[in-house]
Amino acid sequence: MTRSLLGALLVLGAALSVARASDVVDLTDDNFQDTVSQHSMMLVEFFAPWCGHCKKLAPEYEEAATKLKGTVSLAKVDCTANSETCNKYGVSGYPTLKVFRDGEESGAYDGPRNADGIVSTMKKQAGPASVTLRSVEEFEKFIADSEASVLGFFRDLYSEPHTEFLKAANTLREKYRFAHTDVNQLVDQYDNNGEGVVLFRPPRLANKFEESTVTFPADEKITSHKIKKFIQDNLFGICPHMTEDNRELIQGKDLLVAYFDLDYDKNPKGSNYWRNRVMMIAKKFLDAGHKLNFAVANRKSFAHEVTEFGLDSSAGDIPVVGIKTAKGEKFVMQEEFSRDGKALERFLQDYFDGKLKRYMKSEPIPQTNDGPVKVVVAENFDELVNDDSKDVLIEFYAPWCGHCKNLEPKYKELGEKLSGDPNIVIAKMDATANDVPPNYEVRGFPTIYFSPAGSKQTPKRYEGGREVHDFLGYLRKEATNPPIVKEDEKPKKKKKEEL
Repeated sequence: MTRSLLGALLVLGAALSVARASDVVDLTDDNFQDTVSQHSMMLVEFFAPWCGHCKKLAPEYEEAATKLKGTVSLAKVDCTANSETCNKYGVSGYPTLKVFRDGEESGAYDGPRNADGIVSTMKKQAGPASVTLRSVEEFEKFIADSEASVLGFFRDLYSEPHTEFLKAANTLREKYRFAHTDVNQLVDQYDNNGEGVVLFRPPRLANKFEESTVTFPADEKITSHKIKKFIQDNLFGICPHMTEDNRELIQGKDLLVAYFDLDYDKNPKGSNYWRNRVMMIAKKFLDAGHKLNFAVANRKSFAHEVTEFGLDSSAGDIPVVGIKTAKGEKFVMQEEFSRDGKALERFLQDYFDGKLKRYMKSEPIPQTNDGPVKVVVAENFDELVNDDSKDVLIEFYAPWCGHCKNLEPKYKELGEKLSGDPNIVIAKMDATANDVPPNYEVRGFPTIYFSPAGSKQTPKRYEGGREVHDFLGYLRKEATNPPIVKEDEKPKKKKKEEL
């Protein structure tokens, strides 16, 4: 090898090494406390190398660390090699993310787990809990943001109401934007006897169906607790724009979402055109006393949700609509969304009248199901798993999952050993092709639950070993009746050949 070629390879190797350098700080039991104490704020991920969710988060976390470089430091701790630190901070699942300030734990990170969401959340954490606005121009710029704003107007910045406002801002800084001012012109316009709190909704979402601002009640004392409730009750209005950043604040309750080619950067007029039609019908039902939450979302960004409703997830101008209740029940609007809103109105009327059939994503019920492991789909879940007379051990799997494939022969052997037991069912369900009931939390594969006879609403997550004897030992302790286990057949002895 020539000297020049060797030099070129060394330079290339050095360049590749630099390219692979991580902006995420590696922490250990030995350097954890010293390192986090050197940062005014640091986000720390506690992980395990084998954890699927950790692997999924890793590139997003790395990208966020690069984007936040010089603003907020991101770090990680391998809990399989640094158990002292992980035990100290009560880490019981992976990944766990925590915020540290000046070496002390500040609280759990509850924001989005994609790169942009982490960046947005941590930038809010890095600045002051409430921004001081010193002019009308700063005020106008602040409320023009794409997110809602909560502003406090105080003549006296040392007053008790202002202290309570800052307390609320510090507690809720991850979720909402806060600012305060004592500029006379603004206080005169928005205060109530020298103090006031006002919620400003994003200007791009302004509409004729509701006010763009909501003022904290004049007859109520300003406290941090009441400010929090005021924000939660009024932040989103009739029909918010659901994004990756705010989805956790919007979901989890009875919610109708209209998904379409929504884009407030490239097509604000078209985006509001369909949103206004949703709001027009929504307001009619809300004014009549019906309880339901509404939102609009980009069809591509929420393609997974759209597919979960059995709808077309490709981009489309005309909205597709689905309702998901807090219990996990789903209802789909089959009629095409009409420009006059009448199709949506009919759909909602049928929903509130109880005329809609619940939508379930389900594979077809197997024509024969005689194997040692029963195949469960969404449509036969009640029949097989919720049979109150049976104990059921059910595996939720994914066809592409390597761990599931490794488990398959052992799980089949378990089913064969218990095939003569009339009281125990060994079952499996493809969780990627069927809706999983909400009382079965499935975040990775395989996930196994035991559903006892007589207690079908409180299944128990199986956390034991994955050998046949592990499952049998568990069932001997948990089963309603002692398991009837088929013993292995002994091989027959060959007769001696006659001479």
